[in-house]
Amino acid sequence: NVFLVGIALNLVFVLAEAIAGMAYNSMALLTDAGHNLSDVASLVVSLVAFWIAKKQSSAAYTYGFKKTTVLAALTNAVILLVAIGILGYESITRLFHPQPVEGGVIAWVAAIGIIINSISAYLFFRQKGELNSRAAYLHLLADALVSVGVVIAGIAITYTKIYWIDPAIGLVIMVVILISTWGLLRDSFKMTIDAVPVGIELDAIKQVIKGVEHVTGVHHVHVWSISTTENALTAHVVVDENLSFEEKLKVIAAIKHQLEHQNIHHSTLELAKEVQLEG
Repeated sequence: NVFLVGIALNLVFVLAEAIAGMAYNSMALLTDAGHNLSDVASLVVSLVAFWIAKKQSSAAYTYGFKKTTVLAALTNAVILLVAIGILGYESITRLFHPQPVEGGVIAWVAAIGIIINSISAYLFFRQKGELNSRAAYLHLLADALVSVGVVIAGIAITYTKIYWIDPAIGLVIMVVILISTWGLLRDSFKMTIDAVPVGIELDAIKQVIKGVEHVTGVHHVHVWSISTTENALTAHVVVDENLSFEEKLKVIAAIKHQLEHQNIHHSTLELAKEVQLEG
């Protein structure tokens, strides 16, 4: 529902901003409309990924389609970077070749954009623990910042008639957006190549497992993301050989319980002997 509301609000604004940009020959509004359109596309990608992720696993896709949420987050980051590149190119071009624009119209239209993007960003801020919601939140927050810059540029142009102010502010905003996007790109890329998820320390996980009673060793520990909200683990665990098989199973259950508190939702543990772990 949050994604649908965000898509609807931003799509309406994109159409209004594009019409205003063409009517008043404002590259600032047209460029901002293009940026907002890329965000609408990103929200659609994320929404489709969530729908696909709900599909049940099969013989061919044993983990289901939850990984599509990771791919969607990576796609969102790339789309935003591409949008930044396009906006940066347009800003540099206009910096050397400024064109007269209606500063007042630019400021008013951009002010509406601030309101719409701020409302949308707040909706996703409440769910930003999930990577795609965080991506949407960053997209919309970036849009609000862009709109603030456009408002400032519009007011300044109205009173000074210095038209290079608009692209100059745009370049500053591009740097801010680039910094915020880099973290999203890094996290989603790490998830894509099955790196240890952000916020999880492998050594700490090993200590948690070793801390369970009757565990004497742990090896071959692997932790990765199976979606933007779920993590998995596999490990070889050495348990006191004096325990019965049923008691060893209870130790395994205790380990899994502890791992759930470490944000690891799916764990596969193999009982091993010390001699198997040597070398």
